[in-house]
Amino acid sequence: MVRIISSQPRKQRKARYNAPHHMRGSLLHASLSKDLQGRYKRRSIRVIKGDTVKVLRGDHTGTEGKVDNVNTKSLKIVVDGVSVKKADGSEVPRPIDPSNVVITDLNLEDKRREQKLSGE
Repeated sequence: MVRIISSQPRKQRKARYNAPHHMRGSLLHASLSKDLQGRYKRRSIRVIKGDTVKVLRGDHTGTEGKVDNVNTKSLKIVVDGVSVKKADGSEVPRPIDPSNVVITDLNLEDKRREQKLSGE
């Protein structure tokens, strides 16, 4: 995880923008729902494609959908059903910060992720 000592917002933003690739995953964590927290004994986990999330903040509050894309460069996720209308009438996906969602269902196709969650 990116260790930021300074309390200055400009230095915190700079650390996030310039974080090395191997540390960006820790910036893509989202909270687990209460029942998942009880089942897996942890509060948050990294969001991956295929997870089902519920949006908690912004114009799309309450929208639930699958994660279509995780962008490690911009540290945003794209959720199915969350989009904005452009001036020409077409709809484009609206990237969301992972801290503004809660994971309601996990994608456990990856055996290593499943093994990590079970605590083995």
